[in-house]
Amino acid sequence: MKKHTFFFIWGLFLAFSSYDSHAQSTRWQQSINYQMEVDMDVSTNRYRGNQIIAYSNHSPDTLHQVFFHLYYNAFQPNSMMDERSRTIADPDRRVGERIFNLSPEEIGYMRVTSLQMNGQPVSMEEVGSVLEVSLQEPILPNSTVIFESEFEAQVPLQVRRSGRDNAEGIRYSMAQWYPKLANYDEQGWHANPYIGREFYGTWGNFDVKITIDKDYVLGGTGYLQNANEIGHGYEAPGESINQNSESRLTWHFYAPQVHDFMWAANPDFTHDKLVMDNGITLHFLYEKNSKTEKNWAALPEYTRKAMNFFSEHYGQYPYQQFSVIQGGDGGMEYPMSTLITGQRTLGSLVGVTVHELAHSWFQGVLGSNESLYPWMDEGFTTFASNRCMAAIFSEDPSGFPQFGAYASYEKLAKSGLEEPMATHADHYHTNTAYGVAAYSKGALFLAQMGYIIGEEVRDEAMLQYWNEWKFKHPNANDITRIMEKASGLELDWFKEYWIYTTKSIDYSISSVSEENGKTKVILERKGMMPMPIDFVVTYIGGKQETIYLPLTIMRGNKPEEAGFPERVRTQRWPWTRTSTEVILDEPLSAIQSLSIDPSLRLADINRGDNDWTRE
Repeated sequence: MKKHTFFFIWGLFLAFSSYDSHAQSTRWQQSINYQMEVDMDVSTNRYRGNQIIAYSNHSPDTLHQVFFHLYYNAFQPNSMMDERSRTIADPDRRVGERIFNLSPEEIGYMRVTSLQMNGQPVSMEEVGSVLEVSLQEPILPNSTVIFESEFEAQVPLQVRRSGRDNAEGIRYSMAQWYPKLANYDEQGWHANPYIGREFYGTWGNFDVKITIDKDYVLGGTGYLQNANEIGHGYEAPGESINQNSESRLTWHFYAPQVHDFMWAANPDFTHDKLVMDNGITLHFLYEKNSKTEKNWAALPEYTRKAMNFFSEHYGQYPYQQFSVIQGGDGGMEYPMSTLITGQRTLGSLVGVTVHELAHSWFQGVLGSNESLYPWMDEGFTTFASNRCMAAIFSEDPSGFPQFGAYASYEKLAKSGLEEPMATHADHYHTNTAYGVAAYSKGALFLAQMGYIIGEEVRDEAMLQYWNEWKFKHPNANDITRIMEKASGLELDWFKEYWIYTTKSIDYSISSVSEENGKTKVILERKGMMPMPIDFVVTYIGGKQETIYLPLTIMRGNKPEEAGFPERVRTQRWPWTRTSTEVILDEPLSAIQSLSIDPSLRLADINRGDNDWTRE
């Protein structure tokens, strides 16, 4: 009872103090604190655990139900994830029929064997990967309750993200491994069944103890609290290790202000680390062999550069460590850590590490609802990691790092498979439509913002976005308003076209002629989505100038941008007009070429008619 009372007071204090320091004046959010102890049996791949949760309801609502995610239940034949993987038109090659073919010893499961709230039993029903809980006493607004539970689970053979014995031989990739209380926000509960897509969680503090065989090396989310008992490279330089004759060790981790907790374990991990000048420690855990040794030895320096790049451009990383761990089935982000497959070329290894590290900003700390707004995580992460890769690998980082995103989006837009970015991540008709919308079109949200309001303004706005919305779950309106405040422009039209429709951008130079000694150019909007236009004129002799055509509904202009031809005229274009006329004072004989957006930033899906050149 003393332990529970202590935890209640500790959790209550942290929950409300955390909420007060991060609350948005017009929005509330829940807070949570987990205390867990887990005992892993590596011979059966099963574990038992107990969990104490301090859950604070900061909403104005009285809660009569709560929901827990039991993610491992998805790794069973005929689960929703299995059915979705086998019936979708373009299945993920990593999954396909693999779940359906798992044996009883290979499946995953998670069972809550007991659950109480404030010492009283609750009514619960396991429905696939979600535990539905009805409460005897409701959770009142502005109150904190204590959940106590016991659970048992079997680690599935690694199929998707989490599991045991992955393709590279890593024993345990322990993601989505504990009963996780679903998030409740202004849109209600988000108890989505797990079908292999995205995650959404409540920020809080995790105090986790994991008991496992002594020869296993662990890493993941959280700061190790008993390094002098554990060793394995976690101890400080010169620190003595307490020799332990027991065959098992208990690893004690603490992670403040995170919304999830991942760990990995393997008896053959090599543990390298790099301490950055600002005190952040980078940990690298991998199996050293002929396929990994050389490239993983080079990885820490690239990771250091990436950490500095992201902190400079998107906000200072708020934790004191980050761990890159070999495991999983590709690359997947978690708080303070990532799981990546490790037998890669150097470029691939750095690329996946940089991408997953970038998630620490957009998924880990800004924490938008990935299921509703996957593009705010995957897309922004893609945009930022493309820029970072160009900066740390290229001698000319001012090139075109988003080229791949443009090409991918254009292909989808012309395919007939595109679905609106507002589609819930679980409900896209194809994996292709989801992937391109979330990653490529999501990245182009920021690229188009740079074109509309100016890249310098956009970049300043991204830092403001971090400072204003870290630890607050921003949504599509919030990022748009940040851009509006930074630019002074009205941008709701862009958000509505780009996110809620599949209308595309397609402009052309329709005709060029001479009248009365002047050049008349007709610009046409062929696509259904309007955009401002940078129209560049190049004269015989090489002189260039820009005629800027903002949309009337922008209610203003972007500033002139460094490195672009001088702006000589601004001419508003109402979106209701499909064409407009531009008159140049010079005769046609003085014109060498004309171009709509020679910077190639406009996501025009048909660039073949954007230029006119004298023959």
